[in-house]
This record gives sequence, structure tokens and C-alpha cells, in this order.
Amino acid sequence: MDLRQLRYFAAVVREGQITSAAKILNMEQPPLSRQMKLLEEELGTPLFDRTGRKLVPTEAGMRLYERAEQLLVQLEEALLEIRELGEGIGGTLAIGAVVSCISLLPGAIERFGREYPAVAFKIQEGDHFQLAELLRKRQIELIVARLPFEAPPGADDYGIAPLPADPLAAVVPANWPEYAGRDTVRLDELSERPFLTLKTDLTTGMHERIMYEFAARGSSPRIFCECSSVAVILALVAQGLGASLLPRSVLSSFRSEDFRALELEDAVLQAEVGLIWLQGRYLSRSAERFIHELTGRTPEGMSR
Repeated sequence: MDLRQLRYFAAVVREGQITSAAKILNMEQPPLSRQMKLLEEELGTPLFDRTGRKLVPTEAGMRLYERAEQLLVQLEEALLEIRELGEGIGGTLAIGAVVSCISLLPGAIERFGREYPAVAFKIQEGDHFQLAELLRKRQIELIVARLPFEAPPGADDYGIAPLPADPLAAVVPANWPEYAGRDTVRLDELSERPFLTLKTDLTTGMHERIMYEFAARGSSPRIFCECSSVAVILALVAQGLGASLLPRSVLSSFRSEDFRALELEDAVLQAEVGLIWLQGRYLSRSAERFIHELTGRTPEGMSR
């Protein structure tokens, strides 16, 4: 067994098919099938259940996959660390962000790029669970997300550096006459109209905070739509279908004459934001510098 076989095996487990795994690995299907057979023969046990349309790892196969993922990540980290010993700050920094935090990145990236022009960026969107999985697989190094970070149960330990809080604003259709000429609104007024809330099945922190503030004032919004997309919510608001509460930073990326942002009169609502990484995991120099650029701190446990 060698590292090449482990890479092949991990790809087959992730894809559930030899055909798609072979495409990702840029190799022919028969050699990949043969490598899986050789691996099973060497270990003396089946690694896949082949009775269905997809290859499902057996108990032994899943145990090997978990160990293989750890070994491959450790190897990648070791190679990165050694490579960076003789190089400056460069390469590609992969960052994940929840959709409502994407608007926070351009300014930070622009400032960082002035100081470290050799660094390129890769940005991926997702919810907390999706981004936690990408972080675990080292497909990204950092996450920008709303706090608390709602990672899956039993997840790894995370380093979290708070970023400046993002105040919420009420977003209402421009054609609602009761708000014409106004710059502020009370929460109880919003409860009288259809309400659009930013929420997914797995990440509910900001939604629950907003619902708590309504309840504290003896009101409850009439939920018209739960949506995971800021763009969709704003499109619905622009059509006059409801109002919403959204982080003010988001609105700078979605300018429209069809909706208006109003300050809250009777509440100070803020979305907490954080920069997140895996504790105990090697961070590239560019990731470490990016954390310092945004927060003024160096991740705990870093030796540099």
C-alpha cells in the first residue's frame, strides 16, 4: 500500500463510483478498478459493498477512508510547510464564506492584496455545515461566517477571531406607502406585514435572535418565506412581497430603487461575525497574515 493508492481509494469513496473517480483523478477506469482490487487483496477484506448502483464502503473501508483522509491532509500540510520555508508570501488562499458575509471580503482582499500582491484567492460559498466539511478536507483554510458558528456535532475544534459586528437594517419595498419619506421603523410595525427571514434548515442563529427580539416586544412576525439566499430575499422585497431584516453590509452589494433600508427605532440588532480556522492544523503563511490583517491577532498555537 502506498500514498498513491490511498489517494485513489479516497477519491472512489467520495465519488461512490469508479467512473467519476477516474475522471477526477484523470486516469482510465480499468487501472483504477485494478488498484482497488489489489488494495482489498493486500488487506484481506472487502472495502466496498458492490451490490447497489454506488460503491458503499464497508466498515473496514470507512475506517481506512478516515485514516487515509488524515494521512493525506497531514502530508499536504507537511509539504506546504516545507515549501514555504524557502518562499515568500504567495500561492492561493482558499476562503469559505456564508452568503451573507461575502460582501465583507472585497475590502479585506483589496487591502491584503496591496501588501501581498503575490497571493491569489479562491472563494467558496456555503452554509456552516458545508464550509466546516470543506475546512476539514483542507479545501479551504479560513471561513468568514456569522456567529455562533453552527458546526456539525462532534466537529473539530475551531479557532475563532471576532470581526466587527454588522448592524441589521429593515429592508422594505419602495412602493409601501406607509414608509415613504421615513428613515426608521419599529419592530412591531414589521410584524404587521409579510416577513422574509434568512434561514436554512441547519443554520438558524440569526433567525432565532430576530424572533427573540420580536417576542420581547410582544409581537410575532408573519413569516411569508424562509430563504437561504440574500439575493432571493431582496428580489422578493423588491417585488413588494414582504419586508426583512438583513445585515447592513449585505445591502451595499445589492443596490436597487425597488427597496429601501431603514434603521430600527426600538432595537439594536447586530449580526456577530467571525474568522474561523481549524485549531492544531497547519496554516499557510498567507492564511496567518490574512487573519492578522483582519483581526490584529496571530492564531494561537502558531510558531511563526
